[in-house]
Amino acid sequence: MNSLDWAVLIGYFGVMVAIGIWSHRRVGDVSDFFTAGGKMPWWLSGISHHMSGYSAVMFTGYAAIAYEWGITSYVTWSFPIAIGIAIGANLFAPRLNRVRSRLHVSSPLEYLKNRYNLPTQQALAWSGVLLKIVDVGAKWAAIATLLSVFTGVSLNQGILITGAVTAVYCTVGGLWADALTELGQFVIQFLAGLAMLVAVLAELGGVSALWTVWDDLPETHSEPTVGPYTMTFLLAYLFIKTFEYNGGMWNQAQRYMATDSAASAKRSARLSATLWFIWPLVLFFPMWVAPLLVKTDKPADSYALLSEQLLPHGLLGLVIVGFFSHTMAMCSSDANAIAAVVTRDIMPAVSRSVRLWSSRTGLLAARWTTLLFLGLSMAIATQVNSGFFGDIISVVIKWVAGLMGPIAIPLMLGMLRPFRRSGPTAALISWAMGLVAFYVLNYQVDGVELQWQVAAPLAVSLFLYVVIGFIRPEDTPERDEILARINSDGGGSGQGTAAAAVPAPAAAGDTTVVGEPAD
Repeated sequence: MNSLDWAVLIGYFGVMVAIGIWSHRRVGDVSDFFTAGGKMPWWLSGISHHMSGYSAVMFTGYAAIAYEWGITSYVTWSFPIAIGIAIGANLFAPRLNRVRSRLHVSSPLEYLKNRYNLPTQQALAWSGVLLKIVDVGAKWAAIATLLSVFTGVSLNQGILITGAVTAVYCTVGGLWADALTELGQFVIQFLAGLAMLVAVLAELGGVSALWTVWDDLPETHSEPTVGPYTMTFLLAYLFIKTFEYNGGMWNQAQRYMATDSAASAKRSARLSATLWFIWPLVLFFPMWVAPLLVKTDKPADSYALLSEQLLPHGLLGLVIVGFFSHTMAMCSSDANAIAAVVTRDIMPAVSRSVRLWSSRTGLLAARWTTLLFLGLSMAIATQVNSGFFGDIISVVIKWVAGLMGPIAIPLMLGMLRPFRRSGPTAALISWAMGLVAFYVLNYQVDGVELQWQVAAPLAVSLFLYVVIGFIRPEDTPERDEILARINSDGGGSGQGTAAAAVPAPAAAGDTTVVGEPAD
């Protein structure tokens, strides 16, 4: 990098901070901070949903998979995500929007204390927060690795730089700042991705390389499923990502909740799915052909090395900014979601005084919680490559995919009428046994294939959630009323109706509908 590249990078950081400061004016209470007051346009929600779904791990961990195995990096990662979001456009997106507009909540988990009970909500909240600290830590480590390749700064310095900038804009501006910065980041990475694609095609002889280059690459590079990324892995990943990217990991749920209506949430999901089908192809092609252009013993560095080799200064800075845009988008959206769960779901259950907070105090707590989460995740980032976690891609594929299912099953299926019989017993047992399955398959049994390590916990949770619901049904008129409000099409948009103050949590077994207005 030279001074021109540094100018682009510093300018990018400055714009992100400026957007956060501008967005501060749009945040008057916790509803604005966590769900944009239900006023976000569907197209902004869709772009934000897409951008918050992947990070610099794509340019390190998945670049390594693309370098070694070829197109399976797309077929077994972004393609199932696109399919899963398309499925969720009708199944989950409108229901999540109604959770906000009709139950008057600001957190994806807030309705669970009434759909199930308080212990169930707390179990899912605490386990999800802990998992997300590790997940976001892996994202910081990924972008710091890239920054180290380009600039020579240490891993810890890279983590501190990116985390500090993200903390400023997402703490000040909330979900509005996240979405608006993600829009800017989308434009930047669009330009950076096209610049990289054009540079690679020019190096390979022109546009015809898109279909002629495969003869020069290993045969496995053109196989959809290869190595550890088998058809079973693909199906398992589709199964997992359908839950995860439709709200199972909370930050995507917020994008649907932030739109003004269920119909807008559907359109948002369809836009995100379309982007997931198309855009990763542009980003992946340079990674697939990288073995012809760069030689390295560290495949995770291949995309960064390719950028340095092919791009002039200025454009190199733009590509580096593109790396940052992905990671900062995902991490800031996760931070906002976790702050929502902590301040709306966990803290009111821990302390009675929290339930009496004013709107201003709740907003201040939300901002401090965001900072705390970012700080903890940055600390974990320094340990991601330790023997306990393995490496960045192990955290993303094994830990997140494997543990997401037990947390997501009660949240996502709890909104659907066919599962109305599944109550707190089904939710807690399915959650607990899914976590046990993850531990046994990953740390107690040797030689388990990757697809079973990540898919079995979700399968165990799904099976137990359904079966226990039939064996011990716990549907009640109050719980049925919650499902009726989430699943019916009438009732208007509910714009801006999310509760502004932190609500008092229901006691265990209390099934009063959250924030139900008088009819």
